[in-house]
Amino acid sequence: MISLKSLLPILGWAPTYSKTEAQSDLVAALIVTIMLVPQSLAYAMLAGLPPQVGLYASILPLLAYAVFGTSRALAVGPVAVVSLMTAAAVGHVAAPGSAEYLTAAITLAFLSGLVLLAMSVLRLGFMANFLSHPVISGFITASGLLIATSQVKHILGIKADGDTLPELMSGLYAGLGGINPYTLVIGILATGFLFWTRRQLKPLLLAQGLRPRVADLIGKAGPVAAIVLSILAVVGFGLADKGVRIVGDIPAGLPPFALPSFDLGLWQQLLVPAVLISLVGFVESVSIAQTLAAKRRQRIVPNQELTALGLSNVASALSGGYPVTGGFARSVVNFDAGAETPLAGAFTAAGILAATVFLTPLFRFLPQAVLAATIIVAVLSLVDLGAIKRTWAYSKPDFAAMAVTILTVLLVGVEAGITAGVSLSLMLFLWRTSRPHMAIVGQMPGTEHFRNVDRHDVITEPGILSIRVDESLYFANARALEDAIYDRIADQPLLKHVILMCPAVNAIDASALESLEAIAHRLNSAGIGFHLSEVKGPVMDALKRSDFTAHFKGQIFLSQFDAVKSLTCPPKSNATPAAAHGIAAFGPVG
Repeated sequence: MISLKSLLPILGWAPTYSKTEAQSDLVAALIVTIMLVPQSLAYAMLAGLPPQVGLYASILPLLAYAVFGTSRALAVGPVAVVSLMTAAAVGHVAAPGSAEYLTAAITLAFLSGLVLLAMSVLRLGFMANFLSHPVISGFITASGLLIATSQVKHILGIKADGDTLPELMSGLYAGLGGINPYTLVIGILATGFLFWTRRQLKPLLLAQGLRPRVADLIGKAGPVAAIVLSILAVVGFGLADKGVRIVGDIPAGLPPFALPSFDLGLWQQLLVPAVLISLVGFVESVSIAQTLAAKRRQRIVPNQELTALGLSNVASALSGGYPVTGGFARSVVNFDAGAETPLAGAFTAAGILAATVFLTPLFRFLPQAVLAATIIVAVLSLVDLGAIKRTWAYSKPDFAAMAVTILTVLLVGVEAGITAGVSLSLMLFLWRTSRPHMAIVGQMPGTEHFRNVDRHDVITEPGILSIRVDESLYFANARALEDAIYDRIADQPLLKHVILMCPAVNAIDASALESLEAIAHRLNSAGIGFHLSEVKGPVMDALKRSDFTAHFKGQIFLSQFDAVKSLTCPPKSNATPAAAHGIAAFGPVG
């Protein structure tokens, strides 16, 4: 029976919540709030939405996760990749800037929440395993490059539309003649300043003797300083009248209560993007949460994370936001700042709510170039070009999946990219397992171990062929097993026994079972005994549920050593009935 604490993880830590934990959570919330306010504005712009929508999506979702989440440090809200996916999905059904566009974004968040909740109820968290690390890494790298390129137009002060890298590059080239020099100066200075504060300011402050927490707080305030200085510059020099694009009026006040559209046609158009956003967001969140939890010897519950993220997205939709997930940068900052419980997220939500209610009028003269610089600096930290080289060196199939993902994202789009990467990964998996590694094995001198004859100096018996198969047996590789055995016995006329060594076989499906029966029948017809060794317990249980053991004329041995010993020194005529029925009398199998 599911306990109330498993449904509401807050009940696990709230009763023992201490004053010391509260102080740590408040400090962490202050640092994360300073970081999130400009990021939320910027990511909403990336999604093609009004800036305040990013703030709305950073309030109720944090509260929902604080109640239902199992990670003590995960910070939920708008992130760059999901913002890009939102823009790509909603841009197909509504015009950016329209009321329909905002409604579609809210509906997408609601749908994403329902998808995650459905996955939780059906315990489908394993589906995220189909997003391999190379695919996710390639997707994030390509998305980071695409996002950074899409923001260059704001740095230059020009118009350049496009969803793919060639379209964006073409648009930027066409607009070079209209560069606004004032915007360009602001954009370059803001980008350089943010890179400097991100990498150099904290070490510099520590060298001056500041305490780590104070230095970290000042370092994270870099985007806020860029915002304040750029606003002062725009107001002081009248740059808005000189062509510098500003954010404009941002409505102040509480997040509105909003409802998604219940138009069936719109739901059909957004369902696939909602599933992809849910899977990508879940994988990113769980990866971050598990990494941070391991550092403190804590644990998370992936299925409960589906519930927490699902309710966070529903909360975002009901408060006028768009899809959210756990963010890498903000979660790491939250962890490093000393957050002890999810209540740090609730405190952060209170800080962002205060900014939404009281500070939004101050952002009216904020240059869009500064928000673009904030996005560029944030997403370029996600780009890992070194992973491409490492994957190439380690696994060519994984490199192929990564390369296809990157190229498809850049040349076609984000949804097509991740779909192509997942599809190719599955195809490569089927191809690889359809050609299982099989080895002729022999006995290592002086031991009971058997190893590949091509790798070791081993002892083999002339009348026995021992084959080890290093893969579970199923419909895709059953015929390959038959062909491999037939090929190896064709040129061995003196062969008396074939032993299939199965230590790596975790399952045998119905197709492979028929292949084993066909192999046994054909070898027996040729006067060759067919035997199995080192069959795992669950596999043996499955074989016993069939009639395989009833008419199997060979033997099933506990170990390969026992098999070779028995077949080279045949037992006397008073063999046990178990051996006569195909089960070797060397103890229980598996």
